Amino acid sequence: MNDIICPNCKKAFKVDEAGFASILKQVRDHQFEEELQSRMDLANKEKESAVQLAVANTKNALQEQVAQKDKELVELNAKAELYYTEKLTQKDTEISKLKSRIENVDVEKELAVTLAVQKVEKEKDTLANALATKDLEKENLENSLKNQFNTELQLKEAIIKYKDEEIARVKEMKQKLSTKMLGETLEQHCEVEFNKLRATAFQKVYFEKDNDSRSGSKGDFIYRENDQAGNEVLSIMFEMKNEGDETATKKKNEDFLKELDKDRNEKKCEYAILVSLLETDNEYYNTGIVDVSHKYNKMYIVRPQFFIPIITLLRNAAMTSMQYKAELALVKSQNIDITNFEEKMNTFKEGFARNYDLASRKFKDAIDGIDKTIKELEKTKAALLSSENNLRLANEKTEDLTIKKLTHNNPTMKAMFDDLQ
Repeated sequence: MNDIICPNCKKAFKVDEAGFASILKQVRDHQFEEELQSRMDLANKEKESAVQLAVANTKNALQEQVAQKDKELVELNAKAELYYTEKLTQKDTEISKLKSRIENVDVEKELAVTLAVQKVEKEKDTLANALATKDLEKENLENSLKNQFNTELQLKEAIIKYKDEEIARVKEMKQKLSTKMLGETLEQHCEVEFNKLRATAFQKVYFEKDNDSRSGSKGDFIYRENDQAGNEVLSIMFEMKNEGDETATKKKNEDFLKELDKDRNEKKCEYAILVSLLETDNEYYNTGIVDVSHKYNKMYIVRPQFFIPIITLLRNAAMTSMQYKAELALVKSQNIDITNFEEKMNTFKEGFARNYDLASRKFKDAIDGIDKTIKELEKTKAALLSSENNLRLANEKTEDLTIKKLTHNNPTMKAMFDDLQ
């Protein structure tokens, strides 16, 4: 009997040889079955692998055969397509040529028709444009004539209206002068009108009555205006003439122009202006400012309502003239500066030319002296070279001199040298 310990409960029990052999057999049978089962499983796996490998090999072979057949089929299809494509291309080329011929014929027909139509349409358009141009010119001419007629008509109406207004204004002014001023003269009226604007527009202007009658006559008012530098800008001699309706002897404006021109020249005024209510029915003087410079230089005849406007006009013109005069003076001064600069430049050029001439002559004299010195030195050099040559020849002669040559054909000297030896 052997003691066996249970691996689970750790209890010992006794087993005889038969039981032990039975247990051992059971264990062995179980291990054999497990190993057999594992061997069978492994064999099944190898079998399945072999089957799968055979199937794969067969499949690959079949695929290669199919690919080869497909390749051959593709090549056949490509050759067939190429053949049919070439044939179709040839047919298409022939068809295209035929179509192009047909189209060229059609195009030539269409082009000829188009050119003919265009030529006709062009001629039609030219005629239409010429007709339209004629109509437009006719319309423009009609409009121009209408506008010109309307403009002239409006201008005439405006002139008539202006003249009527001026006549009414003159009549109203005469009535005002006769009622409002009551004993005031035209001179006082003009002075009042001027003084109304003196504080705003004429602050530095001299406007006073002419009281100097040493020459036997005088004007009514003198207007003088100077700029900041004291230069006269504008000067006017005014003469005012008024005549009532009840005056028996009617005078004219021209009766006072010569005396006014004399007073202007004596008082050294630039302009002369007659402010007049004479000849009230004369349309020439009722138009406004009348220039009589064709009779007397720088002289005007105005109605009283144009007293201030004529001063303003002459003043603005004088201001512009002063500006031009200032610019002219500036240009003259610049021209003088340029002239002085040119004179200085010419003086400098003349002095420089004179100094250059002197220096050039001195330089030439120095060059001539140097040339003479060089020539003398060259002569001295030639003389020294000649002396050197003579000395060389003398030295050569000295070196070539021997007793034998001295005593040649001279027995006396030869005997003396023999005795010395």
